[in-house]
Amino acid sequence: MNIEREIKKQKAIENLEKLDIYEPYIKGFKDEDNICYFENYGGFWAWQEPELIEKVKELEEKYNCLVYAITHEYTEIGEMYSFLIVTDYEEEFDMLLENYGNQYYAFAYVWNKDDEDSSEFGTVVLSSFGGGIRRIG
Repeated sequence: MNIEREIKKQKAIENLEKLDIYEPYIKGFKDEDNICYFENYGGFWAWQEPELIEKVKELEEKYNCLVYAITHEYTEIGEMYSFLIVTDYEEEFDMLLENYGNQYYAFAYVWNKDDEDSSEFGTVVLSSFGGGIRRIG
C-alpha cells in the first residue's frame, strides 16, 4: 500500500498526545523524528542507544511502518522492547491505540532481545503516568 510517512507521523503524534506523553518528547518526535523509549515511566532518547535505532530502522524498512515510542522491560522470559507502531494501513489507525479507563491497548512489535524467535507483533497493555508510559501487560 505505502501511505505517506507524513500521514503515519500525524497519527503517531496523535497517539503520543493521547498517551499524555511529556510535551518535549512529543516536540522532539514532531520536529526532529526523535523517538523516546521509556523505562518504568521515565523517558530517554532512543538515539542514545545505537542498537535501538538499528532495530527501529530494520522494522520500519521491513514492515513499512513508523515507530513512535518504545518501552523497555525485564521479564521472566527475557529483556523486552515494545515498539509502538503506526502501520501502513489507514483502515487500522483507529485500532492502533485504544483507551480503556486508565489503560491503553497499543499495537506493537515486541522484541525479545534474549530470544529473537519469540519476538512478534501484537497488542500490549500500557499505563500512562507523569508524561511517560510503562508496559503492564
